[in-house]
Amino acid sequence: MATTIENPLALEQQVCFALAIASRSVIAVYKPLLEPMGLTHPQYLAMLALWEHEPLKLTDMSRMLQLDPGTLSPLLKRLEASGYVRREKDPGDERALAVVLTPQGRALRERALEIPPAIVDRLGMDIAELRELHRRLTAVIAAASPRDEG
Repeated sequence: MATTIENPLALEQQVCFALAIASRSVIAVYKPLLEPMGLTHPQYLAMLALWEHEPLKLTDMSRMLQLDPGTLSPLLKRLEASGYVRREKDPGDERALAVVLTPQGRALRERALEIPPAIVDRLGMDIAELRELHRRLTAVIAAASPRDEG
């Protein structure tokens, strides 16, 4: 039997509203942990990608972070000004730019290791709950992503 919603336009019933508030709230939890490192949340995501996959072509990083190059470029310029990354010609493709970590950027990883447990503690959810949430959000992202028609 299908459930009916009394008011389908009720704000508190909207998935988009809950996701927007959850996103802002969780990112706010990261802020005091990232500020001493000189990172914003988008910069932290870029550093996570680099700590795992360095070097990264600009195009690959853009796809991985789901950021258009126009948004990614200024973010990388700020990381470069902070001394964490360098943009250089990709040795495999002279026409492409690759992003590499500096020694300072590599060293920052050690400090970043403190962030995940602090987030888990602050959210008060166990790892299994967070993994299930991640799984469900990944399914939502896939369902909402544009589909290739071809």
